[in-house]
Amino acid sequence: MTIRSGLLILTVCSVVAAQDQPQPHYVAPGEAGGPPAGAVVLFSGQDVSQWVKQDGSPTGCTVERKEMVCRTGAGNAYSKEKFRDAQLHLEFLVPDMKEQERAQRRGNSGVYLQGRYEVQILDSIDNPTYPQGVLGAIYGTAAPLVNAGRPVGQWQTYDIVFRGPRCYEDQLVSPGTVTVLLNGVLVQDHVSLRYRPNACAERKVGEPGPLMLQDHSNFKDPPHTEMRFRNIWLRHLD
Repeated sequence: MTIRSGLLILTVCSVVAAQDQPQPHYVAPGEAGGPPAGAVVLFSGQDVSQWVKQDGSPTGCTVERKEMVCRTGAGNAYSKEKFRDAQLHLEFLVPDMKEQERAQRRGNSGVYLQGRYEVQILDSIDNPTYPQGVLGAIYGTAAPLVNAGRPVGQWQTYDIVFRGPRCYEDQLVSPGTVTVLLNGVLVQDHVSLRYRPNACAERKVGEPGPLMLQDHSNFKDPPHTEMRFRNIWLRHLD
């Protein structure tokens, strides 16, 4: 009886304490994947003014039919906006490159969080390759839980929740984590990132960084790849 009474008192106290907490801040949601209130719009179909090359010069990507088009040789596209923790949304169209040999030469690109951690883009329908390099993979770190890709020629969606690593002086205090939904399907579930020794001191991984869209032209004789993006936004979480 004493134990039950103690539990009852504890439950009542917990409920009372919970009622004293502040109400959640209201954030007006967007429509059909559109940016919510307070989000930073990186591409809305109008221009690429929010994007640059690594040296700060204008991006080599262009706008066609309200789509951001990044062709081989355009260079990596970096957002001017930098973030530490963020909710990100983008839509992408993988080109049909079935004339290429299978694996990494078909529609290869990537979404780099803070310019450091790649969420892979690839034609992954009837195109087997190593598991940590398929669509939905955190490249070189974690294969996706499932293959949720759509056939080439269809628009696809990434929704990503990223928590950046934390450093204290030159020591890593907590690793960054990534959660990814591909076309509405969970493919990465709060996955911890990996780091090289001295990452805080040498690579400055604790500092904010940009979103980067990869120009995958580091092959010998790279194939012509035409990646298209639309509706790109991020919402700071820190």
